Amino acid sequence: MTSAALMSAGTDSGYLRDPDVQLMLRAKQGDDAAFSQLVAAYQDRLVGILHHLVQDQQTAEDLAQEVFLRIYRARESYVATARFSTWLFKVANNLASNSRRNKGRRKEISLAGSESGSMGSRPEEQLVVEKSALMPARQLDKAELQAAVRAAMEQLNSRQRMAVLLHKFEGMSYADIAETMDLTQPAVKSLLARARENLREFLERYVS
Repeated sequence: MTSAALMSAGTDSGYLRDPDVQLMLRAKQGDDAAFSQLVAAYQDRLVGILHHLVQDQQTAEDLAQEVFLRIYRARESYVATARFSTWLFKVANNLASNSRRNKGRRKEISLAGSESGSMGSRPEEQLVVEKSALMPARQLDKAELQAAVRAAMEQLNSRQRMAVLLHKFEGMSYADIAETMDLTQPAVKSLLARARENLREFLERYVS
């Protein structure tokens, strides 16, 4: 379902239990303080995920601002047909995809040297890693673990990376991830399984 459809379809009362949906409904009625609460709650999390997706801090911050701007502009037509976070990250995922495509085209045209793709440490500090699937057998210190997870995440393709971030970083269900990424729930389950296997294989090199 597109972002427009999320706003225009009929309201599913089940989503009204989401406190963030309640804040968005207040914003729809002109309560800018409610919208500010949403920005405060999601800004750092959104920038962290976007940083992982586009691998550039400034671009991540610019995209996060654009996400909130689009949602604010759409507030008057908002209808709660999904969790607020599902809508937010759906918009973010689409913008990140467009940004990567545009960046790729610019590189092809300019023939510029490749970027370093370095990523900040904050997402790794918050990312909850499943020990059974992702952790190396040898215990790493905090700095080593952050570097290992960061490097491992960079090896995933963009869809695997997004699915892992939404599942472990945001605690989203398969259903919500499917809605966010325009996938079926079985496809999300398969995507996460492949991502976990790729992460496990990469992190095995840290076993002494």
